Amino acid sequence: MLYEFKSRATGSVFMMQSVAEHILHIIGKSPGKTGIITVDQVPGAVAALRKAIEESESRQEDTRETDDRGESEDGETGSAVSLAQRAYPFIELIEAARQAGKDVTWGV
Repeated sequence: MLYEFKSRATGSVFMMQSVAEHILHIIGKSPGKTGIITVDQVPGAVAALRKAIEESESRQEDTRETDDRGESEDGETGSAVSLAQRAYPFIELIEAARQAGKDVTWGV
């Protein structure tokens, strides 16, 4: 299932359900078929996301330090998509909406 986040000031950002619900939990919103992030809620949402991103990156650094080879158990190298990469388009959307004085809504 896809979540679509949008406002009257921006285009849309689409996310897979698991990612969208994780981000909604970070910003203190309950996932659901529809919802709203008001202009007044944006600064707190951005702060919560940036804090979660910092914590996530710190954990990734710790993991890299303990894994000298940089390989998974099956010998593959590579990395997962980070929270920062997933959240950045959403942060851009809600900040642009706030600057325009518009709320952000979502729907499934």
